[in-house]
Amino acid sequence: MTAAGPFGLITSDQALLDDITQGLAAVEEMLRDATKSSYDFITQASQHLMNAGGKRFRPLLVLLAAQFGDKHAPGVVPAAVVVEITHLATLYHDDVMDEAPLRRGVRSVNSQWNNSVAILTGDFLFARASDILADLGPEAVRIQARTFERLVTGQIRESMGPGSDDDPIEHYLSVVADKTGSLIATSGRFGAMLSGADETVVDIMTNFGERIGVAFQLSDDLLDVASDSAQSGKTPGTDLREGVPTLPVLYAKASQDPGDARLRELLDGDLTDDARLAEALDLLRAHPAMDAARRELLRYAESARELLAPLPDIPAKAALAAICDQVVNRTG
Repeated sequence: MTAAGPFGLITSDQALLDDITQGLAAVEEMLRDATKSSYDFITQASQHLMNAGGKRFRPLLVLLAAQFGDKHAPGVVPAAVVVEITHLATLYHDDVMDEAPLRRGVRSVNSQWNNSVAILTGDFLFARASDILADLGPEAVRIQARTFERLVTGQIRESMGPGSDDDPIEHYLSVVADKTGSLIATSGRFGAMLSGADETVVDIMTNFGERIGVAFQLSDDLLDVASDSAQSGKTPGTDLREGVPTLPVLYAKASQDPGDARLRELLDGDLTDDARLAEALDLLRAHPAMDAARRELLRYAESARELLAPLPDIPAKAALAAICDQVVNRTG
């Protein structure tokens, strides 16, 4: 019998499902402790997004990668907490830069309080992640530092936009690799490395994480245009309204077809107006740009799946392959 677990994890192996469920429960407990402060307000702010939920995809990948070594090694759960706290911290900073009023269905910290609180709370979370990381050894600290460098580089490059000689689509994909792929790559790397898995497994899980991380973002891009809000829980066109570049939008803007003039006009204009946004969504949903973006999503997901071939045939390998399908077929 196939069971669905965290993040809709698909596995026919009950022992794996039990391991992952127990591991994520331990992550959640440590996450809660790690985000506490002696000052009640800091605890409230730092746990604000954590309490709002989240997929815990990065901790899940740490735990699955650890299945190829000693899954109960002492560094595995702390590493899963480090990557999730790091992810949460980046969301606080992202919301300030994007002036986002909502995150995970609740008011963002910058909206509920102010930008200063959001920025400093993100810094607090980064400090807590570093504190946990110090117990995992200098190599883990170095990996995290380099990951953080990529996260920041990706954010800066996104803010600056492509240069005059850059292809906008190639620029976007490289930004996504830095902003999203890098931390998911580190999740796979930490799980394999800290469980004592073979170096070949560590390399595979690192590269798998990067590619499935990019695929995850590209699926978000498609959901922003194509999702049904009742099914996905997302409001269609949120990125479009805010002027956030996504892959379908970039493909549509690159079109030279005279019949796309109205769509390009809308995409280059103000989409805060509900009627203009609805028109842009209708035109974009019917545009070949959506198929082009889906093909790119499939390319990344399939390349991630192909990386898994040399891994031992244990239940975690099949679960990782199933994640490739889930990322492609996401509805939320």
